[in-house]
Amino acid sequence: MGLHLNRTTFGDSANTGNVLSKDEAQKLLNEWVLNDRLRLHMQQVAYLMRIWAREREQLSDADTWKWEMAGLLHDADWDQWPDQHCKKIIEELEARNIDPEIIHAIASHGPSYFGVEPESKMDKMLYAFDELSGFVHAYALMRPNGYEGMELKGVKKRLKEKSFAANVSRDDINDAASRCGLELDELIQFVVAHQTASPEEATAN
Repeated sequence: MGLHLNRTTFGDSANTGNVLSKDEAQKLLNEWVLNDRLRLHMQQVAYLMRIWAREREQLSDADTWKWEMAGLLHDADWDQWPDQHCKKIIEELEARNIDPEIIHAIASHGPSYFGVEPESKMDKMLYAFDELSGFVHAYALMRPNGYEGMELKGVKKRLKEKSFAANVSRDDINDAASRCGLELDELIQFVVAHQTASPEEATAN
């Protein structure tokens, strides 16, 4: 396939622990992603990654930021360079000597597209949140009250409707949940409970 990365190792282990600052990551996001809707999606995924890392994995602030940064930049090249997704952002982060764990998570967030298998928990959760976050947001946009009052059964009903948000892969959603060892219901409930509707909410502490 055209987006296959044709490699499975990324970055240099000597750069373990190296991250962008929050300001640097946001600057890169703003420069590369001009589409407001895509930028919101990336901020929403980043927020889900942060909350999961902190609350479910009990990670340190430093490790939580690695998860959040992977979410924030996972689609950074999709807006302006879709034919180089996610090759370009990987090469950019490698050039900046970023922790290979973060780069691998980005490389593996769509295994059927990029040919890289999710291995770590960070990898698997980014894969899980990516499509599901976008789907839940699409559902919120069609509801009169948005996220308010959204229920699991409503999301699952829409998942069964192939014509709704048809660009969202149900196979990827189910595959990701399986790889995480989680019930899809639990993942959906987490996203519904924490998904945010605005960039301000998504980037709030």
